[in-house]
Amino acid sequence: MDQLEILKKQWQSSEQEHPKVSYNDIYKMLLKKSSSIVKWIFIISIAELLFWIGIQFLIPKENIELMRDMGVSDIMFYSNFIHYIIFAIFIYYFYRNYTAIQVTDNTKTLMKNILKTRKTVKYFVLYNVGMAILTSIVVDVYFFYNSNQLYETMDFASKGVPQENFANVFMLSQILVGAAIIGMLMIFYWLIYGTLLKRLKSNYTELKKMKG
Repeated sequence: MDQLEILKKQWQSSEQEHPKVSYNDIYKMLLKKSSSIVKWIFIISIAELLFWIGIQFLIPKENIELMRDMGVSDIMFYSNFIHYIIFAIFIYYFYRNYTAIQVTDNTKTLMKNILKTRKTVKYFVLYNVGMAILTSIVVDVYFFYNSNQLYETMDFASKGVPQENFANVFMLSQILVGAAIIGMLMIFYWLIYGTLLKRLKSNYTELKKMKG
């Protein structure tokens, strides 16, 4: 049994002349827990941004040259740049939510800030998953309609790969790889952010009971 549950039981079984002290103790505990959760959301989002930026430096030279030869290197660069700016904006909002909860001094405001944080995280997850799906579709469609250029650029003929049905096979492999990556991304968000949001929801429910 955690400290919050202990305080709740003490509050429920306390004498009527001491309700305010117990109420304040529980409120402070919920405030502390909520602040800690939002802080972790902020920290994890920064770590995630650094991870994706770091991945860029691990891309093989051959892949970079392929993007350049296919004429998409500039588009990829600017789209990634815009994506990271939007990502950073979300991180800024996570920081604002964290600082707002830290200075909260009443139940109503804390409940409002918890709802605001949950909404921001949901938009953040939807944006990232949506961007991953959109990017995958755009890249796959581009390569499909430029499959002849891709076949020649990667010199598949010298590797004994027949050109017949190359576009269909390549497209299918890209879809499978893209689906696997997006699936792992969704599992990551469900495990990490989903768990944190459930804890925030639990805190919100407790605050609602106290307020009621």
